[in-house]
Amino acid sequence: MLLEIKDLAVEVSGRQVLKDINLSIKAGETHVLLGPNGSGKSTLFMSILGFPKYNVTNGSIFFKGEDITELNTTERVKKGIGVSFQNPPAIRGVSMKDLLKVESGQSLKEEKLTPKMYKLAQKLKFNDDFLKRDVNLGFSGGEVKRSEILQLLAQKPDFTMFDEPDSGVDIENVELLAEEINILLDKDKKHRQRKRSGLLITHLGYILNFVNADIAHVLMDGKIACSGNPDEILADVRKEGFKGCVECAKCSTKS
Repeated sequence: MLLEIKDLAVEVSGRQVLKDINLSIKAGETHVLLGPNGSGKSTLFMSILGFPKYNVTNGSIFFKGEDITELNTTERVKKGIGVSFQNPPAIRGVSMKDLLKVESGQSLKEEKLTPKMYKLAQKLKFNDDFLKRDVNLGFSGGEVKRSEILQLLAQKPDFTMFDEPDSGVDIENVELLAEEINILLDKDKKHRQRKRSGLLITHLGYILNFVNADIAHVLMDGKIACSGNPDEILADVRKEGFKGCVECAKCSTKS
């Protein structure tokens, strides 16, 4: 098991947001997290990352068999956890090129990116002038999304979380992002050879047209209401809305 969450409860500013979360993701698996706005999806991501604002009041988070509940964010990232934020901040005074050097383990003293890193940047439509710009400063929505994926390609995490990678971007960008997400998740390898895993938040599920997920979860009111086949769950949500998941969860509890 790469990531295992047991009986997790989280408070934010004194308000309980998550309760009794249990989630297990094996090496090589891709899971998708669905749910209405305010259900706690982003809170779960931030809790896995260990952001101080998200106070774990119960339960544990295990990564590669180690309890990381008390580790800070930097320590968790070093162990192999990465994230693509939906709305990352701009970083003044730090160029894209320098950030990519740091994330890929390259020395800042080197003038140019490694040929491999530069090729990845070009593939994601970042030219030399763009790489000189401050991170996310004045970037368009599509540029921000591509920037986040490029940083992950430099970092090469074992477990990656994607916060709505398909929101606010056009079809061309979604297809381009999905191609690189599939590489990040070892989808270009045979199933038994896949080691890296991921968890995607998506509101409309559009990204799933290009990235295959193994298991879907629906988060409602801070709890996982149901889990199962991504295509079936997404079809039910599109047909009945998330209220159908609530009714399904009630039936499961009664049985």
